[in-house]
Amino acid sequence: MQTLLSARQVQEVLHIDRSTVYRMAEDGRLPAIRVGKQWRFPADEIYRVVDTAPPVLNTSPLDPKVAAAIADLAGDLLGVMVIVTDMDGHPITPIANPCGWMQQHSDDPQVLTTCIAEWQDLAEDHDFEPRFQTGEFGFQCARAFVRKGRELVGMVLAGGVTPEHEPGFYDLDAKGRERVLAALPRVATALSKTTKETP
Repeated sequence: MQTLLSARQVQEVLHIDRSTVYRMAEDGRLPAIRVGKQWRFPADEIYRVVDTAPPVLNTSPLDPKVAAAIADLAGDLLGVMVIVTDMDGHPITPIANPCGWMQQHSDDPQVLTTCIAEWQDLAEDHDFEPRFQTGEFGFQCARAFVRKGRELVGMVLAGGVTPEHEPGFYDLDAKGRERVLAALPRVATALSKTTKETP
């Protein structure tokens, strides 16, 4: 039997707002069927859109709501995009404080797929010193690991930073960059303190 997702579940998988989910269903960019007055989305096809395997529920020791609140606060205070992922690079939170470019491209599933691939690469690089790196879309991000005891359980990423004063991205001076890099491990430590026991 086919598993169907609600609009809210698709919103969480794709990290886009609900109105975008409905718009993409209406114009055929997302596979969807109407059940009464509601849209429902075939789970296998939605996960294929983002080219990821379906997430295993309740495996992360990070509470998504708590992580999202911390990411929102960090994004506002640091003036950059912030997202929390698991160690496979899959988002645990929506992108907090998205830059203009990301807002314009938020309904393009390929953007998320590319970002996840880059986040997977960052997860595999066990250099513990945060540093900015330029990704495929031309903006930079940096990350710090979230731990549960000695185990690495996730990453907090700060990004959307332009290396070349490009419009649509966050333009930080040297001091702003240093502030972000210094804050990331502290944000990761705060997230580490919120980890819960996994079943």
